Amino acid sequence: MQATQQPAPRPGAYTPTGRTVPTRSADRASYDRELVHAILDEAYVCHLGFVRDGAPVVLPTLFARVGETLYVHGSTGSRPLRMTGKADPGLPVCLTVTHVDALVLARSAFHHSVNYRSAVVHGVAYDVTDPEEKRTALDALVDHVVPGRSADSRPADKKELAATAVIRLDLGEVSAKLRTGGVNDEPEDLALPHWAGVVPLRKGYGTPVGDPGLAPGTALPGYLGAL
Repeated sequence: MQATQQPAPRPGAYTPTGRTVPTRSADRASYDRELVHAILDEAYVCHLGFVRDGAPVVLPTLFARVGETLYVHGSTGSRPLRMTGKADPGLPVCLTVTHVDALVLARSAFHHSVNYRSAVVHGVAYDVTDPEEKRTALDALVDHVVPGRSADSRPADKKELAATAVIRLDLGEVSAKLRTGGVNDEPEDLALPHWAGVVPLRKGYGTPVGDPGLAPGTALPGYLGAL
C-alpha cells in the first residue's frame, strides 16, 4: 500500500502525522492552529474515545481549551477518569468535535453531503490533581459554556471538587477537516429535474428564562443579554 504523503508544517500550524493525514479527501484537511482553535472553541460538547477492556468506548462530555491544553470534565467514578489514576497514569484517547454548517442536496443520491468543520485530537490524557490547575480548568469549563459565568456563580466547595474530575489533553497531534461549497453532481446529471442546492444551518440562542426561585431583584446578567 502506498504511503500517504504528509504535507510539510507551516508557521502557526500543527505538524501532520500518520494519524492526522486522512487517506480520503486529504485536500480538506488543515493543520492551521487558529482554525483548529476556532473549531474547538465554538463547540460545547466533544466526543472522547478510548479503549477499555479491548473494546472501543466513546463518551460525549463538556470540555474547554486553555491555550494549547484541553480540559475535559468528568465524574471521579467515570471510566476514563478511573483509567488515568496512579496505576495507569496516562490514557490514550481521541477527542473530536464537529459542526454541521449546511445540508448539500444533489441531483443524485450518491452526491448528497453536508458542509462541516471538524477537529480531531490524538494524545494521552492525564488526571488533573494540582488544586490550582483544577480550579483554573473548572472555571474555564464554566466560561466555555457562557463567557463570564464563572465570576457570576458560587465556586465549587471541597466536597464538589472531590466529586469532580478533570483530565488534561495537550494539543500536539491535531488536525481539522472541512467541507464547503455547493453540489458536486456528475455532468450527465445536471439536466435532471431534481432540485439541488445548499440548505444552510444556523445556531441561535433563545430568550433566557429565569428560574422561578430567583432571589427578588436578580437582573439578567449583561453577558447573557449579549448572546
